[in-house]
Amino acid sequence: MMMKRNTLKEAVFVDGVRTPFLRSQTDFKEFSAYNLGRLAIAGLLSRTKADPALVEHTWFGNVIQDINTSNIAREAALGGGLPGHTPATTVSMACISSNMALTSAVNAISLGQISGAVAGGVEVMSDIPIRFRKSFRQKLLETQRYRKPSDWLQFFRGISPSDLLPEIPSISEFSTGETMGQSCDKMASKYGASRQEQDAYALRSHQLAAKAAEEGLFDREVIPVSVNGGSAIIASDNGVRADSSLEKLASLKPAFIRPHGTVTAGNASFLTDGASAALIMEREAALEAGFKPKAIVRGFTYVARTPGVDLLMGPALAVPLLLDRLRLTLKEIDVFEFHEAFAGQMVSVLNALDSREFAKKELNRPIKVGEIPIGKLNTRGGSLSIGHPFAATGIRLVTTAANRLLDENARYALIAACAAGGQGHAMILERFDA
Repeated sequence: MMMKRNTLKEAVFVDGVRTPFLRSQTDFKEFSAYNLGRLAIAGLLSRTKADPALVEHTWFGNVIQDINTSNIAREAALGGGLPGHTPATTVSMACISSNMALTSAVNAISLGQISGAVAGGVEVMSDIPIRFRKSFRQKLLETQRYRKPSDWLQFFRGISPSDLLPEIPSISEFSTGETMGQSCDKMASKYGASRQEQDAYALRSHQLAAKAAEEGLFDREVIPVSVNGGSAIIASDNGVRADSSLEKLASLKPAFIRPHGTVTAGNASFLTDGASAALIMEREAALEAGFKPKAIVRGFTYVARTPGVDLLMGPALAVPLLLDRLRLTLKEIDVFEFHEAFAGQMVSVLNALDSREFAKKELNRPIKVGEIPIGKLNTRGGSLSIGHPFAATGIRLVTTAANRLLDENARYALIAACAAGGQGHAMILERFDA
């Protein structure tokens, strides 16, 4: 008997949902990542009316992990209504974790291993794990060997008051010791992103997000969440500042490099709680199940560079690589959805893509990648205004891009994102036409 040879299958994006994205320490502060994650999956199944049996694997992203739910994909899948026999995998790749979750599903579908998957991500910055210092943790572990009450007398030997101080998780890069904000400040200076340009970009993000929310453009994406024991329903993001202005933004002081830095609390994304989930299927399986997919995943790539050099420039490297691979140009793209970690990062990336010098030096190509039309970029706001729950942002980007393809009768969408560690990602969607 001849072994069956695999032929690549086509993976489609059926639909995606997300919880509202809320500023940390607000209405989701009592939620665990598990609870938000399971609500996103349950909301996806409800919104799509998908039979849970169609889901053969779950991939879920998470960055700040709770040891009680170390494989949060599995716990959220079970809590969200997926069958117990369905495997689940947690992935972690900083701000592009749910992008990796989605492309993991795409790869498995393309190889014919599965026909349907859930991909998503969750982050609850309101409840980050805070540890004791290592010396005290070691003392606690030693107690497992204690057999009699007198053993506890040695527990207090050698302990100083400082050992009891909490150890807050670091926000800096492990390999460089530099915070993302500091890296962005350096990038903004290098690539000519002025404070005024950054503030103007941030204001644009808030204005567009406010307009999109007012027009109901997020209604297809956002699933309402009950809070405070059911006494209130949250159905919208709470980080959008419709009343912001250039004057207000200009009044803010530098947050990372003082006194001459340009990154402020107003032109940087904020700590956010939220979750997202998407249904990814093999094309024919989706049609047989009665779905009309929104988009086809045409291709994607991941890149990385040394973290100490242009930490957040990943999109400027990933975008040309993917376009060349798919033989597309920027002029053929109608929808752009880029992750907005900082306004300075966005302006720097846009400047780099439109720079011949950057193309020659960093991409080893004679001509620049090109200018991204601002009128096609993040037209419903972005992470600066909507929020950025690290592992949930990727699915938000893809969901919004797919919805824009339909609303704007466009063909191709380009998604791109930077991530901690000097990493980056790009993906191309094509509108699905049955």
